[in-house]
Amino acid sequence: MPRTRKSPIKPTAPVTYLLHVSLDGLEPPVWRRLWVDGGFTLNALHHILQAAMGWTDAHLHDFRIDGKRYALPDPEWDDLRREPQVDERTVRLDAVLKVGLEFTYQYDFGDSWDHHIKVERANSVEQAYGAGVVVDGENACPPEDSGGIPGYQEFLDNLRESPRCDEVKEFLAWAGTDFDPTRFDRQAANAALLRMAWNHWVALEEA
Repeated sequence: MPRTRKSPIKPTAPVTYLLHVSLDGLEPPVWRRLWVDGGFTLNALHHILQAAMGWTDAHLHDFRIDGKRYALPDPEWDDLRREPQVDERTVRLDAVLKVGLEFTYQYDFGDSWDHHIKVERANSVEQAYGAGVVVDGENACPPEDSGGIPGYQEFLDNLRESPRCDEVKEFLAWAGTDFDPTRFDRQAANAALLRMAWNHWVALEEA
């Protein structure tokens, strides 16, 4: 008798996950801790991470979880990579996440901002919240197109050692003179996440 493929077991109650997200390779570290509903897709998680970290969603991205690559289909890029991938819009978080899992989210394949994500907790809830919630975090997200980890770390080092040097002045003239690498506004991040939910930019998928 041929074996029949079993359908994935679906959760009996909504699940919410506590994620710790950090940018690899920066000192001092840039990180966020946030709750997300298991009914979100990986694509929704992408948008939530953009708002929580402070990015502007101006570049490509992907997830790598348990040896698989998840991303949005992009024929031009996919032809260059020639690497199997799963459409992130079709995958719910509660189908791939579990406590203790560690995975990566890469944003901007040029600057290669690699985010290390760990699933710290999973709670069953009576009703899904429907929006991501940031509970903690430190330091500002780097400005877009700032040269990846090497370029931005050089700025941080110069700012600490020679805050009035020409390199720091040039960086701030480009990034904005009010840019503060130590600033993280949790209230503003959560306001952005709530706007996304209210405007249905992210939504829970039915099991």
